Amino acid sequence: MIHTLAVSGYRSLRNLVLPLGRLNLVTGANGTGKSSLYRALRLLGDAALNTVVASLAREGGLPSTLWAGPETIARSVRKGEFPVEGTPRQKTVSLKLGFAGDPYSYCIDLGYPPPAQTAFPLDPAIKRECIWHGGIYRRASVLVDRNNRLVQLAPGTTAKHEEPVVLTKDLSSTDSMLATIGDPQRAPEMLAVRESIRGWRFYEGFRTDSASPVRTPQVGTFTPVLNNDGTDLPAALKTIRLFGDRAALDRTVEDAFPGSHVDVDEQGGRFEVRLRQHGLLRPLSAAELSDGTLRYLLWTAALLTPRAPELMVLNEPETSLHPDLLPALARLIVHAAETTQLVVVSHSQLLIQALGLNPKCSRLHLEKSFGETVLEGRTLFNTPKWEWPVR
Repeated sequence: MIHTLAVSGYRSLRNLVLPLGRLNLVTGANGTGKSSLYRALRLLGDAALNTVVASLAREGGLPSTLWAGPETIARSVRKGEFPVEGTPRQKTVSLKLGFAGDPYSYCIDLGYPPPAQTAFPLDPAIKRECIWHGGIYRRASVLVDRNNRLVQLAPGTTAKHEEPVVLTKDLSSTDSMLATIGDPQRAPEMLAVRESIRGWRFYEGFRTDSASPVRTPQVGTFTPVLNNDGTDLPAALKTIRLFGDRAALDRTVEDAFPGSHVDVDEQGGRFEVRLRQHGLLRPLSAAELSDGTLRYLLWTAALLTPRAPELMVLNEPETSLHPDLLPALARLIVHAAETTQLVVVSHSQLLIQALGLNPKCSRLHLEKSFGETVLEGRTLFNTPKWEWPVR
């Protein structure tokens, strides 16, 4: 489980360190950085897939994603005694992402490529990557260290080597060591971190309009994990019914739609969602369901997955749902948090209140201070300790 999430230099997240529990609820007004936090988590996930550079390019390149404010915000400025002004930069430009977990922690540091590499000036270069043991970065706890192109094991990592073991000296500045280096014998930690991150899942809304593929029959295959776009919903529900928690599926549908039962119709190898509702003589197909009903079934398939990930992140799951469905959605989220760590970003007061009733729910309320996203109520005593590796 991830205990600490750290982001530095990404959009409004100038230097944000958050404590995480089993169930985390991220709230805040519009523009406080909730979406940036969600995207930062996705970028961390992209590092294990070697797509972090491409993801930043889709956001406009490194210049468009960096913190746009001054390098430091003086106390006199925060008191309103002086206006915000830029100052000569003292530190190198960097965008840093990291987390501390059990048993390993990881961070990545991106910056501008060397001046000689001008063919792709907007592409970030990976400057540092580290995997260490424990929650707080210390040189003595580093297991795998990447410095520009050089990737090596720390001294004493293996019993036979008391000196650093070089894994490669020529790693491309656009390639993450997690995705490109595989050495399970000498660096099993890297394999463990990579596979853990690759299992993370992100859901931020499903297409449910009249032309959505979710509303048409789909080829049925074993689907223990719902796709990000939800197009394999019938197969995912069928998999839950056959190999997952069938009782939880029935209970969840009954909780949201009393007297209803969801099933999957099979014709010629193609699956289609069917919802039987109390008082109707025939089941309703996916094409007949309302956007809210279909979206709730999508969240059901995502959260009742038979193959629970270590981390699942939901961005505004209340979108297009009737307020009456939100208490049932909250109960579904709480049930899913028993087997996986969840981060839920929400605007809905009804969903926030319903999740807040659970004593295990950790609420992270974000606010803006001089353009910077900060955690409400943060102090030096309740902020997790975090250290970044030096370039």
